[in-house]
Amino acid sequence: MQGELTIVIPCKNEVKMLPKLLASLSRQDYDGMAQTRVLVADAGSTDGTVEVALTFRDRLAIEVIPGGLPSVGRNAGARLATTRFVLFLDADVELPEPTLLRRALWTMRRRELHLVTTNIACRHGGFFDDALYAGNNFMQYVGSFMKPFATGMFMLFERRVFWELGGFNEQALFAEDYLLSKGVAAKRFRIIKGKIFTTNRRFKKLGHGRMVWMFFQTMMHSWDDDYFLRDRGYWGEAG
Repeated sequence: MQGELTIVIPCKNEVKMLPKLLASLSRQDYDGMAQTRVLVADAGSTDGTVEVALTFRDRLAIEVIPGGLPSVGRNAGARLATTRFVLFLDADVELPEPTLLRRALWTMRRRELHLVTTNIACRHGGFFDDALYAGNNFMQYVGSFMKPFATGMFMLFERRVFWELGGFNEQALFAEDYLLSKGVAAKRFRIIKGKIFTTNRRFKKLGHGRMVWMFFQTMMHSWDDDYFLRDRGYWGEAG
């Protein structure tokens, strides 16, 4: 039975983290979860990611499709979607609250929104990790009144609007999620109560200072899309 939602997860070599996300999806109390296509856009994993994803076929409607960089994988999944809504998730997140997906979809339908996101927390992070994610959540809140800001960790889109905005820019070498979300009208954007968990591995690899600097530069160049098409070393170092 065709549902209303498709979930897209870009990944590469996520054999440790992906099962945590898929398990958290299987625990969601959303009525349509069993019929929801979960598209894992794999960018050539060599660590058993694909095999472990397919072990969830008894709990989720899992499919593995070819991916690439996150923008490429997300767009590839969205092209296969025929549902009203598409949820983009990063492979290293978890949905700790079983009501999150149901509430997000209810909010989308009731308010006729184009994009919904939620807050981000670090399950095993230190003080600086928590502070940076708190800063991210604050900027999302500020942006909700002017220019929406959401990360690819959790982006629930109206599929029609997603493609009207052009989808994720596959030429962008970082902040492709910001480039897309800022095109959404503020009145069609919401941050729902709750949170997802993620890791602090980005901070460990790049350093807290550099991540803050990159975030600052993103804000400063919010009107200059070409800035995000130049290599800032993000994917080469962050993985």
